[in-house]
Amino acid sequence: MKANSVAALLAEARRSLKGETAAIDARLLLQGAAGLTHIDIISDPNGVLSAAQLELFNSHIARRLAHEPVSRILGQREFYGRVFKVTPAVLDPRADTECVVELALHMVKQGRFIDLGTGSGAIAITLCAENGALTGLASDISPEALGIAQSNAEALGVSGQLTFQQGNWFEGLSDHFELIISNPPYIREDASLAPDVMNFDPHVALFGGADGLAAYRAIAAQCRAHLAEKGTVVVEIGHEQVDAVVEIFAAKDFMLTAKAVDIAGYIRGLAFQVKK
Repeated sequence: MKANSVAALLAEARRSLKGETAAIDARLLLQGAAGLTHIDIISDPNGVLSAAQLELFNSHIARRLAHEPVSRILGQREFYGRVFKVTPAVLDPRADTECVVELALHMVKQGRFIDLGTGSGAIAITLCAENGALTGLASDISPEALGIAQSNAEALGVSGQLTFQQGNWFEGLSDHFELIISNPPYIREDASLAPDVMNFDPHVALFGGADGLAAYRAIAAQCRAHLAEKGTVVVEIGHEQVDAVVEIFAAKDFMLTAKAVDIAGYIRGLAFQVKK
């Protein structure tokens, strides 16, 4: 095995990065630096990077060693089988959120939805891409985030199903929706987070007040005025927040109708409808 071959570089990178994700992190960073696919690496492990590619790969590894997530380094993240552009302006979409999307797709088959705090647009775009009978409004308090969401919608071919609006929750809206969905900030302000989260995700998308529940109170207080008859509200939650969030919505005459479990087995999504 050549000292500067793809195989040798990957082996060295894995040793440097360590941890459970070292192998896949190294491969993805090499693919990004050299413009290779996974198949390229398998079929030609003795291939050699150019000087420029090697410099970029080494830079990628140094950034990962400083706890920067792979998706931030590469500027993209795969979510529900599609590639989304991500920047420092948006939350890095997590695989856990895919179960929340699945819950919404199961609950609502057609009509209009609003995605509150859309960020990269991962939820709204996936809903549209998976179900052509859905149209939506993607809103966010950040104009920079909305720009990324619009770019992703265009790249993934669903811009005709989506409109975008800057605002804080339901600010400036009089519309009614068959589905109100959100992955709001739900982390307690005093929580200790890993550096790859704390240093790279926008804090406005992470922290939900002293107890992490401020966003749920705001959504529950306003959503009934914007919910169509027999409409559904779907929210992502922290895995220890089930009882608290159910209580917040129950106080506004909503009943829990369904749950979604993430890849670790935690309840991650809750669906609510108005009590009959």
